Amino acid sequence: MCGICGKFLFDENRSVDERLLWAMADVMRHRGPDDEGFYISGSVGLGHRRLSIIDLNTGKQPICNEDGTVWIVFNGEIYNYREIRKQLVQKGHAFASQTDTEVIIHAYEEYGEDCVTRLRGMFAFAIWDDRSKTLLLARDRVGIKPVYYFLDEDQLVFASEIKAILKDASVPREIDLPIVDRFLTYFYLPGNETLFKGIRKLGPGQYLIVRRGKVEIKSYWDLVFAPCAAGRTFDESKDELLDRLREAVEIHMISDVPVGFLLSGGVDSTALLSLAIQQTNKDISTFTLGFSGEGFADERPYARLAAKAFGTKHYDLTISSGDFADFLPKYVWHMEEPVCEPPAVALYYVSKLASQYVKVLISGEGGDEAFAGYPNYRSMVWLERLKRVIGPLKGAGAGVIETLLRAPGFGRLRKFIPLVRAPFEDYYLSRTSSPFLFFNCQYPSIYTKEFLDLVCKEDSCRPTTRLAEAACACGLLDRMLYVDTMSWLPDDLLVKADKITMANSVELRVPLLDHEVLEFAACLPSSYKLHGITTKYILKTAFRKVVPHEILDRKKTGFPVPYGVWMRKELRSLVEDTLLSRSALDRGYFTKQGLEKLISANLNGRDHSKEVFSLLVLELWHREFIDRDAAAGAPGA
Repeated sequence: MCGICGKFLFDENRSVDERLLWAMADVMRHRGPDDEGFYISGSVGLGHRRLSIIDLNTGKQPICNEDGTVWIVFNGEIYNYREIRKQLVQKGHAFASQTDTEVIIHAYEEYGEDCVTRLRGMFAFAIWDDRSKTLLLARDRVGIKPVYYFLDEDQLVFASEIKAILKDASVPREIDLPIVDRFLTYFYLPGNETLFKGIRKLGPGQYLIVRRGKVEIKSYWDLVFAPCAAGRTFDESKDELLDRLREAVEIHMISDVPVGFLLSGGVDSTALLSLAIQQTNKDISTFTLGFSGEGFADERPYARLAAKAFGTKHYDLTISSGDFADFLPKYVWHMEEPVCEPPAVALYYVSKLASQYVKVLISGEGGDEAFAGYPNYRSMVWLERLKRVIGPLKGAGAGVIETLLRAPGFGRLRKFIPLVRAPFEDYYLSRTSSPFLFFNCQYPSIYTKEFLDLVCKEDSCRPTTRLAEAACACGLLDRMLYVDTMSWLPDDLLVKADKITMANSVELRVPLLDHEVLEFAACLPSSYKLHGITTKYILKTAFRKVVPHEILDRKKTGFPVPYGVWMRKELRSLVEDTLLSRSALDRGYFTKQGLEKLISANLNGRDHSKEVFSLLVLELWHREFIDRDAAAGAPGA
């Protein structure tokens, strides 16, 4: 796990400034505190920060081929590199190290840009081919590893983090104002744009190639929801799933340094831990976190139960509202993109704890998107079924459903009332968003007239409406899974997972997002994933005899950070002082009256925690990346 950066000037008569590459790499020191390396040759320069995980002695980057004509900087892990290496040796390639990095460079020599299709793992890399003056920039299929770039008529500048690109004075630090509304539409930023005009994300399963003055971006992978298990029974599918997960966990355990597990107290991380115990005779450390105060959901008893069941060395800690508030400026600095992810603060503290014992962590991220684990999938599938049954009654039918949802005991479902009269295609943007959320239906009353003139809701929603259209032939559940796997997962959850663990120089691995596991899950019938009201049905059935029933049958809670309560109590003054400050109001996005109304509603019984936290993050983002020289270093560092 590392940080990569580089610059390619299209004018061969110009030279990359080595001091710039040093500065770009240095601002990402947390991604690789073990080593650094550079390659500069005229108009191209590559930089690297290394976190040593595999081949500790000979894995220094950049790495070149035998004659020094092809160079690479690489971030990630290739889990099938030994298999590829054997094939390449048979074809006559000579290796100087045992690293997976060198395997990529020889695979490029043998297969060209199609080498990406042979790699199994998480990766972002840049290859410079001096023979053809070609630069290849690639990202893994699911988007586990990030890579950003700035492209204009003169140059391509890229890095694992935006702040490294901002070290280049030729890159303008200008806000793409309409993208502010996209963030408030989703509570994260789906698609390739960032809040910086001109700085973009290379998408999951994409590579960018600069060759003979021409820049192309190509997609090499997509997740296809098509039945491929014809004739296979449920039990046969369950057994194959177990075999695939065993293999995925086995290859994700490959490391020359200690490996630990993040335990959330849920099914996914516990199931993976049960498989990992079978793969090693080494001690495994596990980690979790809880929160001070009363009345909060606590995952620690369930994590301790799992740790005891599988005999791990278990560690946990407690954080308070003060810890949460103290980390917020650093949270914004490390995340770089505004994202409403309060669990990221908890992840920072638990990965900081883990960094005292291990360099590699494994988590259960991705199980909900692969196997339909979120309760909203169940709710929306049943809502659409109910709408189809009562549909012929039209208005009267909608009224019946709305009355049912308002009945006592259905309080958690009342949020779906606005969806009753809307077609699925009009309301499902992602699991975090719909046209009926606060900012999507109240924006005329909170946005200033000047900002309102810039907003086009159709453009704001374009990233996921395009995905929904691409999956129009799929069933309802699979459409939701596709949209979320291709947007919410890489642009929210995996951004958090990568950047916050790397803030503590820890590598996070996610076996459930192995692309072969994802492809297998996508070909399963929907009823294997959502069976009646049971979510993740096949996964839970597969581990019924292994995972403690207290964990397997408990209600899903996620990572319940009590930030909503904290913002209404201990952090109330922080929220009000920040959002109603002169600097925040002078940005021209929101009216003071609209902000006061939202804050008051949140304090007086209406839960607008996500909206308030998103505004808080947005303002702190401006302070870190616009008002100060954010590229200089983390706040408080």
